[in-house]
Amino acid sequence: MKNNNIPLLDCPVDFLIGDASGKVLNEYGRFPCKIKCGVYAIVVKGTARATINITQYDFKENDVVLLEPGGFLLIHEFSEDALIYYILFSSSFLEKNTYNNRMTLGSVRLKTPVVTVTDEQKEVIKKSVMVLIEASNCQPSMLNSKSMVHIFNMVQQGYTAYAKSQSDYTDRPIDRKTEIYQDYSRLVLAHYTEWHHVSKYAEAMHITLPHLCSTIKQVSGNTAGDLITEAILTDAKAQLKITNMQVKEIAFSLGFENVAFFNRFFKSHTGVTPKTYRNM
Repeated sequence: MKNNNIPLLDCPVDFLIGDASGKVLNEYGRFPCKIKCGVYAIVVKGTARATINITQYDFKENDVVLLEPGGFLLIHEFSEDALIYYILFSSSFLEKNTYNNRMTLGSVRLKTPVVTVTDEQKEVIKKSVMVLIEASNCQPSMLNSKSMVHIFNMVQQGYTAYAKSQSDYTDRPIDRKTEIYQDYSRLVLAHYTEWHHVSKYAEAMHITLPHLCSTIKQVSGNTAGDLITEAILTDAKAQLKITNMQVKEIAFSLGFENVAFFNRFFKSHTGVTPKTYRNM
């Protein structure tokens, strides 16, 4: 599979399996994109830095990443020697072949979508993906959507097993403050185009506004409003760079009734107008 076939938003086919260098992946770091596909990847060599949803992560060799559909991805930088192996599952594949369209870790509760495996485990994953690449590229292909359902299940089961081996994994319930932060983050990603005020989230979560704001600040270091702003800006930047939609259409899609207010909002947080950002 050629590196330049890596999609920005979704897979053009049910699944893609391949590898990509840091040099190629840096080409995709100029603007954020919204992920519609499921992403399973391992850093075989090198380092990387990226923002997933509203959190920045540093990746190193032996890190395994599992990204769910519906989130945001912004690649900041890959080292020139970086090498990534990946398996992508398109949104249509997930909708057709799973009970829901989200890749889920079930009961596994982790602070990040990243787990670190041993050198031995890395080699096993690497060899497995290489076999899948060969099976996919041979004529006729030895892989199809039906067989990839089993691969999908194996990916999730394997990731869960890696996660359970981590020192910070626990089956015990998470503390209440972290639970509130996780619930709030999920709500923000689901409703930021409709709910721009923290009070709406507090109401939906059945907790007081001061309690929600103080909890989010304690857990994340950011204000509750910052998370909403970041989600809106990330989506706006992605649409400005990826689509041909008019600024007015983008503003409406993000819940702004007045394009002038959207322009002021965008400029106050980025220093430039939406039009200027698109042309940069």
